Amino acid sequence: MSAPLVTLDFMAPHGRTTSAGVALLMFGLTALIAAGFEYYSLSLQRAGLQFRLEASLRQSRPDPRGDERTARANAAAAGVATALSTPWTAMLADLELASRDSQEQVAILAVEPDHEKHRVRISGESRDLTGALAYINRLHTGATLQYPMLDSHEVVADDKEHPVRFTLTADWRALP
Repeated sequence: MSAPLVTLDFMAPHGRTTSAGVALLMFGLTALIAAGFEYYSLSLQRAGLQFRLEASLRQSRPDPRGDERTARANAAAAGVATALSTPWTAMLADLELASRDSQEQVAILAVEPDHEKHRVRISGESRDLTGALAYINRLHTGATLQYPMLDSHEVVADDKEHPVRFTLTADWRALP
Protein backbone atom coordinates (compact mmCIF):
# COMPACT_ATOMS: atom_id res chain seq x y z
CA MET A 1 0.00 0.00 0.00
CA SER A 2 1.49 3.12 -1.02
CA ALA A 3 0.75 6.63 0.25
CA PRO A 4 -1.32 8.90 -1.89
CA LEU A 5 0.55 11.48 -3.79
CA VAL A 6 0.39 14.98 -2.27
CA THR A 7 0.36 17.84 -4.65
CA LEU A 8 1.21 21.26 -3.32
CA ASP A 9 0.11 24.19 -5.40
CA PHE A 10 0.74 27.46 -3.57
CA MET A 11 -0.46 29.61 -6.40
CA ALA A 12 -3.91 28.21 -6.68
CA PRO A 13 -6.85 30.20 -5.26
CA HIS A 14 -7.82 28.97 -1.81
CA GLY A 15 -11.47 29.17 -2.05
CA ARG A 16 -14.23 31.42 -2.99
CA THR A 17 -15.41 34.33 -0.92
CA THR A 18 -19.01 33.77 -0.18
CA SER A 19 -21.61 36.38 0.66
CA ALA A 20 -22.17 34.69 4.05
CA GLY A 21 -18.47 35.13 4.87
CA VAL A 22 -18.51 38.82 3.89
CA ALA A 23 -21.68 39.37 5.95
CA LEU A 24 -20.10 37.64 8.94
CA LEU A 25 -16.96 39.79 8.56
CA MET A 26 -19.07 42.98 8.41
CA PHE A 27 -21.05 41.88 11.45
CA GLY A 28 -17.83 41.27 13.39
CA LEU A 29 -16.36 44.65 12.44
CA THR A 30 -19.62 46.41 13.39
CA ALA A 31 -19.65 44.61 16.73
CA LEU A 32 -16.01 45.57 17.31
CA ILE A 33 -16.70 49.27 16.56
CA ALA A 34 -19.82 49.24 18.78
CA ALA A 35 -17.83 47.69 21.65
CA GLY A 36 -15.12 50.38 21.23
CA PHE A 37 -17.69 53.20 21.41
CA GLU A 38 -19.31 51.59 24.46
CA TYR A 39 -15.92 51.30 26.19
CA TYR A 40 -15.14 54.96 25.42
CA SER A 41 -18.54 56.08 26.70
CA LEU A 42 -18.21 54.07 29.92
CA SER A 43 -14.69 55.37 30.55
CA LEU A 44 -15.91 58.98 30.20
CA GLN A 45 -18.81 58.26 32.54
CA ARG A 46 -16.44 56.64 35.06
CA ALA A 47 -14.09 59.64 34.93
CA GLY A 48 -17.02 61.99 35.59
CA LEU A 49 -18.19 59.91 38.54
CA GLN A 50 -14.65 59.79 39.93
CA PHE A 51 -14.39 63.58 39.66
CA ARG A 52 -17.72 64.08 41.47
CA LEU A 53 -16.69 61.64 44.19
CA GLU A 54 -13.41 63.48 44.80
CA ALA A 55 -15.25 66.82 44.89
CA SER A 56 -17.75 65.55 47.44
CA LEU A 57 -14.94 64.09 49.57
CA ARG A 58 -13.11 67.43 49.48
CA GLN A 59 -16.25 69.20 50.68
CA SER A 60 -16.90 66.73 53.47
CA ARG A 61 -13.28 66.81 54.69
CA PRO A 62 -12.28 70.22 56.08
CA ASP A 63 -9.10 71.70 54.69
CA PRO A 64 -6.41 71.48 57.40
CA ARG A 65 -4.75 74.62 56.10
CA GLY A 66 -8.10 76.41 56.36
CA ASP A 67 -8.42 75.31 60.00
CA GLU A 68 -4.96 76.63 60.74
CA ARG A 69 -5.74 79.96 59.07
CA THR A 70 -9.02 80.18 60.94
CA ALA A 71 -7.30 79.45 64.24
CA ARG A 72 -4.70 82.16 63.57
CA ALA A 73 -7.40 84.64 62.60
CA ASN A 74 -9.40 83.79 65.73
CA ALA A 75 -6.32 84.22 67.91
CA ALA A 76 -5.57 87.58 66.31
CA ALA A 77 -9.18 88.68 66.77
CA ALA A 78 -9.09 87.61 70.42
CA GLY A 79 -5.89 89.62 70.90
CA VAL A 80 -7.51 92.70 69.38
CA ALA A 81 -10.61 92.25 71.54
CA THR A 82 -8.43 91.92 74.65
CA ALA A 83 -6.46 95.03 73.71
CA LEU A 84 -9.68 96.96 73.13
CA SER A 85 -11.03 95.89 76.51
CA THR A 86 -8.21 97.76 78.28
CA PRO A 87 -9.65 100.97 79.81
CA TRP A 88 -7.01 103.16 78.18
CA THR A 89 -8.88 106.45 78.33
CA ALA A 90 -9.64 106.28 82.06
CA MET A 91 -6.24 104.81 82.90
CA LEU A 92 -4.27 107.47 81.04
CA ALA A 93 -6.51 110.17 82.51
CA ASP A 94 -5.72 108.89 86.02
CA LEU A 95 -1.99 108.86 85.25
CA GLU A 96 -2.13 112.41 83.91
CA LEU A 97 -4.19 113.64 86.86
CA ALA A 98 -1.75 112.08 89.33
CA SER A 99 1.14 113.72 87.47
CA ARG A 100 -0.62 117.09 87.57
CA ASP A 101 -1.32 116.68 91.30
CA SER A 102 2.39 116.08 91.92
CA GLN A 103 3.17 119.57 90.53
CA GLU A 104 4.39 118.06 87.25
CA GLN A 105 7.44 116.56 88.99
CA VAL A 106 6.75 113.12 87.47
CA ALA A 107 7.10 112.24 83.79
CA ILE A 108 5.74 108.96 82.45
CA LEU A 109 8.21 107.25 80.11
CA ALA A 110 6.40 104.00 79.22
CA VAL A 111 3.12 102.18 79.88
CA GLU A 112 3.18 98.44 79.15
CA PRO A 113 -0.02 96.42 79.68
CA ASP A 114 -0.22 92.72 80.49
CA HIS A 115 -3.69 91.86 79.21
CA GLU A 116 -3.82 88.36 80.65
CA LYS A 117 -3.19 89.51 84.22
CA HIS A 118 -4.97 92.89 83.92
CA ARG A 119 -1.75 94.48 85.08
CA VAL A 120 0.12 97.50 83.80
CA ARG A 121 3.81 98.33 84.17
CA ILE A 122 4.59 102.03 84.27
CA SER A 123 8.07 103.52 83.91
CA GLY A 124 8.59 107.11 84.96
CA GLU A 125 11.04 109.73 86.06
CA SER A 126 10.81 112.06 89.03
CA ARG A 127 12.99 114.82 90.44
CA ASP A 128 13.41 112.86 93.67
CA LEU A 129 12.26 109.69 95.38
CA THR A 130 9.68 111.46 97.53
CA GLY A 131 7.99 112.79 94.40
CA ALA A 132 7.83 109.28 92.96
CA LEU A 133 6.35 107.92 96.19
CA ALA A 134 3.81 110.74 96.32
CA TYR A 135 2.84 109.92 92.73
CA ILE A 136 2.30 106.26 93.64
CA ASN A 137 0.20 107.27 96.68
CA ARG A 138 -1.90 109.53 94.43
CA LEU A 139 -2.52 106.57 92.07
CA HIS A 140 -4.11 104.68 95.00
CA THR A 141 -7.03 107.13 94.89
CA GLY A 142 -7.63 106.74 91.15
CA ALA A 143 -10.62 104.92 89.69
CA THR A 144 -8.89 102.57 87.28
CA LEU A 145 -5.64 101.46 88.95
CA GLN A 146 -5.51 99.44 92.13
CA TYR A 147 -2.55 98.20 94.18
CA PRO A 148 0.13 100.39 92.57
CA MET A 149 3.51 99.27 93.91
CA LEU A 150 7.03 100.50 93.37
CA ASP A 151 9.07 97.74 91.73
CA SER A 152 12.41 99.49 91.32
CA HIS A 153 14.06 102.89 91.33
CA GLU A 154 17.49 104.30 90.56
CA VAL A 155 19.13 107.67 90.68
CA VAL A 156 20.49 108.73 87.29
CA ALA A 157 24.03 109.78 88.22
CA ASP A 158 25.16 111.04 84.82
CA ASP A 159 22.42 113.71 84.73
CA LYS A 160 23.27 116.97 86.52
CA GLU A 161 19.84 117.13 88.25
CA HIS A 162 20.06 113.46 89.42
CA PRO A 163 16.47 112.42 88.63
CA VAL A 164 15.01 109.17 89.91
CA ARG A 165 13.83 106.62 87.35
CA PHE A 166 11.27 104.25 88.74
CA THR A 167 9.09 101.34 87.67
CA LEU A 168 5.76 100.48 89.21
CA THR A 169 3.09 97.90 88.54
CA ALA A 170 -0.62 98.14 89.20
CA ASP A 171 -3.74 96.13 88.41
CA TRP A 172 -6.47 97.81 86.41
CA ARG A 173 -10.13 97.56 87.12
CA ALA A 174 -12.58 96.71 84.40
CA LEU A 175 -14.91 99.66 84.06
CA PRO A 176 -18.59 99.20 83.21
